[in-house]
Amino acid sequence: MFGSSTRSCRVVGIDPGLTRCGFAVVDSTKGSLVQARSLGAFTTSPQMDLPNRLASLQRDVRELLDEFSPDAVAVEKVFFQVNVKTAMSVGQASGVALAEAASSGCIVAQYTPNEVKMSIAGYGGADKQQVQRMVQQRLGLSAPPQPADAADAAALALCYLATSPLTAAVHAALEGRS
Repeated sequence: MFGSSTRSCRVVGIDPGLTRCGFAVVDSTKGSLVQARSLGAFTTSPQMDLPNRLASLQRDVRELLDEFSPDAVAVEKVFFQVNVKTAMSVGQASGVALAEAASSGCIVAQYTPNEVKMSIAGYGGADKQQVQRMVQQRLGLSAPPQPADAADAAALALCYLATSPLTAAVHAALEGRS
């Protein structure tokens, strides 16, 4: 995977949302160094109808994947929402991101918020500020990433980079038992 490039893996993290969808592009290099290539959030207007908001988000995600050609995409798993309307819109945005990632040929991984917090902060109950500070530290940023959705997306990408070697080892071991 190293080839002529210095990067070993490029991961896009996506924190799905219909009004604001956070994204982060993170490169892992030889020696386990990580570097943020792009951080931000896609937005759609609540005044737009749902199909057009989803189409706009789909275009944005596709353009991001086309521009950065990631090896993997990590998307937050819709795990629990008290507000059903919010859960539906997050689920729809998540579906768009998952479908675009799969269509682009990337490895696609999903993580619950607690899995991400455990991987990034060492504690599944970490608050948003703790996650933002750890993302800032891990990526060597001068300030915590803004908006918070971008920090969450970066945490997803970092979670993938931290867990993917273990996941690959487990899959290889299980295949060896077959």
